[in-house]
Amino acid sequence: MPFPATRSTDLLAGVNRRRLHVGPGIEIAILDWGGSRPLALLHHANGFCAGVWGVVAQALRPFFRVVALDARGHGDSSKPQEREAYRWECFVDDLVRVAELLAGEQVEGRVALGMGHSFGGTATLSAAARRPELFERIVLVDPVLVPRGRAALPPEPSEHRDRLAGAARDRQRVRASRQEARRAWAGRKFFANWDPRVLDLYVAEGLRDRPDGQVELKCPGEVEAAVFEQGGTLDPLAAAGSLTAPALLLWARDGDFPRAFYESVAAAMRQGRVEDVAAGHLVVMERPDLVAAAALRFVRETTRQAG
Repeated sequence: MPFPATRSTDLLAGVNRRRLHVGPGIEIAILDWGGSRPLALLHHANGFCAGVWGVVAQALRPFFRVVALDARGHGDSSKPQEREAYRWECFVDDLVRVAELLAGEQVEGRVALGMGHSFGGTATLSAAARRPELFERIVLVDPVLVPRGRAALPPEPSEHRDRLAGAARDRQRVRASRQEARRAWAGRKFFANWDPRVLDLYVAEGLRDRPDGQVELKCPGEVEAAVFEQGGTLDPLAAAGSLTAPALLLWARDGDFPRAFYESVAAAMRQGRVEDVAAGHLVVMERPDLVAAAALRFVRETTRQAG
């Protein structure tokens, strides 16, 4: 059953905005929906921002203190100039440090639920494998999982990577207004299946105001392209073999990745399983209610098993 409809503006009501220092010259911006319950930490997909998690965050909020981060180069986080600063290992380092800082504010001293979408899922898997004491359980939403050594994404890895990077560099960065951006995006195929609430959130959080009255994307195309081009360096099978936390992999039926490889990654985990979602790769944007419902079912199941 879908969650009740909510006005998009309400999804950010009362959110606390902070910046966490995670390393030399790097501050990570977070959206904190608050609450005194166990911590849920959410990592977005490449090119997006913490705000796109708003629908999921409100569904989780009765059960968790929900925090979503802007990855480096994205949203309101620091944007280093060096291309090497966008190696995927750097995002894992940032996520571990954010998890450490936020877990230190919790009675439990850990992240009760780590969630990541696309490359954010890849970072979440690697962070939880590296620091098992920090993550109680994780949900990976159509994560970018490819065998190490392949250039990037299927079906033709290098060609597909280059297309994504090229599209990122060609993306129109400046718009006359948020209203104009909303109208333009709503008419594009890329956004056709988005939940309108998430599109509103992206318009609100993915754009910044310029001194000339226009708006521009917070994530520069060069940053998004650099992330695409430096993918494939993390080893999902090695991380899966080191993971101790229970893990749910949400596989998008209409996405880009073979289910068989997801199954092999899950099989390498101590407690991993794959669940299908009727959506494309942009699952969090298209079916946020299904993502939240799957995560809450997984939390209930793992809580019962642990008890």
